[in-house]
Amino acid sequence: MANPDEMVLVVPRDALVPGEGWTGVRRMDLTDALATVAREGRFMRRGDAEEDPTHRQVIPYLVLRDGERWFLMRRTRAGGDARLHDLSSIGVGGHLNPGDGDVAGGLRREWHEEVEADFLPDFEPVGLLNDDTTPVGSVHIGFVYTADAAGRPVAIRETDKLSGAFASSDEVAAVADRLETWSRLAFDALAERHRR
Repeated sequence: MANPDEMVLVVPRDALVPGEGWTGVRRMDLTDALATVAREGRFMRRGDAEEDPTHRQVIPYLVLRDGERWFLMRRTRAGGDARLHDLSSIGVGGHLNPGDGDVAGGLRREWHEEVEADFLPDFEPVGLLNDDTTPVGSVHIGFVYTADAAGRPVAIRETDKLSGAFASSDEVAAVADRLETWSRLAFDALAERHRR
């Protein structure tokens, strides 16, 4: 189970998701949003944050590509959040903890924790991901980044919790009904961008 006493970075919902909000990835320069996190972010006990829709837990969310292919992961039942068991994901990321410094620091830590790779890619900012339609989404905000493996090997580190490999757009689309909501929204937004 996820540790309910873990301290995670949150921001007031209205600071990043004003009014009615939106569903999906809002492409934008992240400079202002990152400044808002630096200015208004604070750490909260995760167990409390999961039940508090007035705040959003800040999640760096990396979509890793290898050219036209996507790094597609499938969660096992050994993962900490039962709401995500047996679902697939194209996003590497997680909560920000004390010591991460900022969103970029948390993204680098998540990269090293979740995947085995002998390189650190360039993380390209895409925008903010919001989804008020699910209990998980309503208490999180995603800072979406992309990176390209450029032919370099990448593997899952925690193989008891995840399996993963690069997959074509058609292969990702074939499991769309089993993608986590955030991954489905990110795939829709980014696949559309790559078709242009």
